Amino acid sequence: MNAGYGLAVRWSLTDAPGDVAEQLRGYVVGTSMANFMFLDGLAFKTWRMREGEWFEGTYVFDAAKDRDDFCEEFTSSATESAGSRIIGSAPIEITPFEVVAIAEGPAQFRRGPGPGSL
Repeated sequence: MNAGYGLAVRWSLTDAPGDVAEQLRGYVVGTSMANFMFLDGLAFKTWRMREGEWFEGTYVFDAAKDRDDFCEEFTSSATESAGSRIIGSAPIEITPFEVVAIAEGPAQFRRGPGPGSL
């Protein structure tokens, strides 16, 4: 039995505007977090970035059907998504995956932005 059903959506930042990292941080904290807080079946989502290299949304769903439904819907409109508009290009990768296990350490998950986050 696995711990969840993941989906990774990655954009390249190599040709993105110079201020794209700041724009993405503002969008994630100001809009995107709230959009995903009530997505049916979503256990959690993280946003990862390596400035000048890539930006990624990583989703973990409780059920394969929820992940697959979201993946199908997102893929059909990926070029018009907010991330694509900010970055100026479509995702370079949309990959479903299995989450084998999740270990939550003593510090637990941080639920929102804080010093040094995003």
